[in-house]
Amino acid sequence: MEPNRPSGRELKRMLAALLVADAFPSSLDAIDDLPGRQVVNPLFAFFCDTDALRRWRAVTAMGLVVARLAHENLESARVVMRRFMWNLNEESGGIGWGCPEAMGECMARSGRLADEYGCILSSYLHPERNFIEHPALQEGVLWGIGRLAQSRPASMAGCAELIAPFLGSPEAALRGLAAWAGGPVADDRLTALIEKLVDDRASFQLYRGERLELCSVGELALQALRWTPMNSADK
Repeated sequence: MEPNRPSGRELKRMLAALLVADAFPSSLDAIDDLPGRQVVNPLFAFFCDTDALRRWRAVTAMGLVVARLAHENLESARVVMRRFMWNLNEESGGIGWGCPEAMGECMARSGRLADEYGCILSSYLHPERNFIEHPALQEGVLWGIGRLAQSRPASMAGCAELIAPFLGSPEAALRGLAAWAGGPVADDRLTALIEKLVDDRASFQLYRGERLELCSVGELALQALRWTPMNSADK
């Protein structure tokens, strides 16, 4: 082991505390100071954590780390992106919890990754491509698309037809996430459907701005209709 380099167990304990710290921006600075390749595996493990805030903040931290890897060594970042994709593949034997969200977060922070992998993320909602049927994973894909669209609207400009069906979902989280993701897409077809959700009072927890918020579908629909790059809560 290198001098002063924490063991795997020590690193995981350190990250577990950093991810739920009140001063999370400082935690991200501390995580950013760690060797990127060293923290990827423990961050993956936190995607299945029972603490919802830790689970979501692991996604944020993963995005930060992988975006830095993309800047320093693009192939290293590609390895991580391919791992997300493999975990979402039925042949992997896994579920892929957190992977579509992490893909969106990584691409929101790295234009190079967005250019390469944006179409793959959206393909998980495409009926004739890599469509994912599990509703909880669909929520993750919509969140990933929304996170990327909030940061880089042009990357998801062709997603209107893929987002539209979820605006009529019986699940509040799917409706709300579709509205949240659809705002930056700025498509007339979506706008008409989002307008119908303005009075929808059903609520769910949305992670944005590094916090979990209880949001109503109607609130997100109204924000989507008013969306501009300057007022995005995710910038």
